[in-house]
Amino acid sequence: MATFPHDSSTAPELLSFGEAMTLFIADRPGDMTDIETFQRRIAGADTNVAIGLARLGFHVGWVSRVGDDSFGQYLRKTLEGEGLDCRHLINDSEHPTGLVFKERASGGVDPRVEYFRRGSAASHLSPDDATSIEFTAARHLHATGIPPAVSASCRQLSWHMLERAREAGASISFDPNLRPSLWDSERDMCDTLNAMAAKADWVLPGLAEGQRLTGLTSAEEIADFYLSQGAQAVIIKLGPEGSYYRGKLNGRESEFTVPGFPVTDVVDTVGAGDGFAVGVISALLDGLSPHAAVRRGNLIGAQAIQVVGDMEGLPDRHHLTRLEAELPALD
Repeated sequence: MATFPHDSSTAPELLSFGEAMTLFIADRPGDMTDIETFQRRIAGADTNVAIGLARLGFHVGWVSRVGDDSFGQYLRKTLEGEGLDCRHLINDSEHPTGLVFKERASGGVDPRVEYFRRGSAASHLSPDDATSIEFTAARHLHATGIPPAVSASCRQLSWHMLERAREAGASISFDPNLRPSLWDSERDMCDTLNAMAAKADWVLPGLAEGQRLTGLTSAEEIADFYLSQGAQAVIIKLGPEGSYYRGKLNGRESEFTVPGFPVTDVVDTVGAGDGFAVGVISALLDGLSPHAAVRRGNLIGAQAIQVVGDMEGLPDRHHLTRLEAELPALD
């Protein structure tokens, strides 16, 4: 749940947008063909990050659509319960809420996921849904590569959000979050997402994502590519090995790798990258150093994979403070 209540009359300081879906997780490992019972939760990379930041006390506005159905009501209730400001969450009476079913994985293997989102309410998002947003009140916008892949109108909204946030002077983070199956072509995906990343201050790809988007091999080369496009910092996820940082923040240019936190019992790998984004974004907004931000990203990413569900492992502020207090001091 959110750490602090927020004044509903105050515009959100952070903005995020995309599709939240009702998630059904198998109650035991095995092929979903043989599973009869599922647990209901919520899913969506963009909402994972929004929820994680809200749990840390930030006033986060969520921009999306849900169907005028029980699944949409469940999503709204859950998101508001997590502290998200849902004044820009629209009820769509003409289109259904998207659904996703996920296997119960074991042994740290990525679970199989099946989506039922074509024609969903959120796929009909457009710039018209952002007309009432007070961008001048926003301190930060988090965007991913998922909305522009969902539909043409969602792509238009993505461009609108990036451009309006940039005009208002808000900082912007961008996680490519590749979903190749949603794109018409590899070239369209790479060209669009690289252009969107060029609008961001902080670019957060995984190593494999960066390689696919840029055609380059090393983390250093990928970072150079996005820095040359205008990013202030590029933070690349290296999996269990940790994360690589290169950029110029707080007037200082630096480059380093921060090792990951060992996890002995990996329960569910989905959401690790979203947890990483929560850590990096929250730390930079807290005014911490890039090194502290990357370490926090690794820390929260490690927390996220130790529980069932996409966002259940994201800590609140009290829990995060306790976890960080146990870490050695940074030089």
